[in-house]
Amino acid sequence: MGDDAVRLSLLGRLLRRRWRFFAAIAALGALLGAGVWLLMSPGYQTSTDVLLGGVRTNDEMVTQTQVAMSSVVLDRTAAALGWPESRSQLEQQVQVSVGDGNVITIKGTADTPERARQLTDQLAREYVSYATELATNIGDVSTQVFRERREALRQEVVKVNERITELAAELNSAPDSTQLRSELQDLRTSLTQAMRELDEAGSGGAPPNMAVMGQAELPTQGAGPGLLGYAAGGAVIAFVLGVFGHLAAARADRRLRAESEIAAALGSPVLATVDVPDEHADGDRAANQPTRKAQLTALVLGRQPWYEPPLPVAGDEFSRDIRYRRALARLHDAAARQPLLVIVPGDDAAAHQAAARLAASSVAGPRDETLTVLAVAPDRPAVPDGAGSVLVVLTTGTRTAWELVGIAEACADADRRVVGAIVAHRTQPEGGRTVAPRPPAEDVLTGSE
Repeated sequence: MGDDAVRLSLLGRLLRRRWRFFAAIAALGALLGAGVWLLMSPGYQTSTDVLLGGVRTNDEMVTQTQVAMSSVVLDRTAAALGWPESRSQLEQQVQVSVGDGNVITIKGTADTPERARQLTDQLAREYVSYATELATNIGDVSTQVFRERREALRQEVVKVNERITELAAELNSAPDSTQLRSELQDLRTSLTQAMRELDEAGSGGAPPNMAVMGQAELPTQGAGPGLLGYAAGGAVIAFVLGVFGHLAAARADRRLRAESEIAAALGSPVLATVDVPDEHADGDRAANQPTRKAQLTALVLGRQPWYEPPLPVAGDEFSRDIRYRRALARLHDAAARQPLLVIVPGDDAAAHQAAARLAASSVAGPRDETLTVLAVAPDRPAVPDGAGSVLVVLTTGTRTAWELVGIAEACADADRRVVGAIVAHRTQPEGGRTVAPRPPAEDVLTGSE
């Protein structure tokens, strides 16, 4: 695929060519998702509400949620329930949030519906009890401050009353009482304000009104996604990972397919291209029976990269025989009658078929000479020493540039010259069988290039 952009047509080809693989991996992902659900099931969840009296700000409501999740409330809940779960475990099973109005919502999760309800109700009760204790303790601490403030207000009221009495006496004897009346009005306003503050201070320090709004309901179904949700999620995740894995593998494929790239890597021209019918496409598997693992892999992943076009339909034996004879003619011209060694990668079955047929055609040809075929390891090729020329036979899309460079260097180290390469293209027989060969006509090949 190289560095081409990923298009919808490419994704469509991927799904068409690898639908068996994606079906298998989606089924495996669904099974894994179901297993995760069995191991990490969220259990059952229920909730209850606690109503807080008075006027509450948002900050006060958030503070109350922190009080409900405090270590004291959780420890008391764990002790009251008598469960083996510790405080840290209970902290993972409960949630506290601010609801509409002055409402605190408490949610509890457990492995059974009854335990979920017990946990939620007990936490609500312990929260109300602890919040009331906090409010009472805070009121006790501030009692002394309240008394001092109330005594100061009372003294201020006494002073204001005395001053009002003095001003009233002066008002009766003064000829111009406008200023005195204004001062008297200000004093009365101060007295009214002081009395209001005294009343407000007298009503402070009382614990807040809090109540649990009923028992938590008994849950009837599990919390969060169920078995089907986990299975569907696992299938989707496996499918997406499979798509990205195929795209990444295709982009990382550096095997050469163009004849110009193969010639550049070997440092010699491509003399000819030949067709090799796919041995698995025509049903002839007696010569090279694949293992069950190979058959299963071919069934799921196919026998060729998904991003390559489908195998073309092969011609008849007569046309293939012409191609091999032309390849031999060009090979003898390039080798200049030197001893010729045919090198084939050891794991390239199609190239082995092409080399064997090339050797058989050479023996049956007019020159009647034998070609020596040598299979080498692509990663560590070893070529025997000796003078002569080398012909490399390989299948397109099977070797990287570095592997071909290694073969060329091994030939150079053995004092052999690579005269060219023959590239084999796998094909599928027309109608599932190979067409019967026609008798070769020597006059047809005369002077052919």
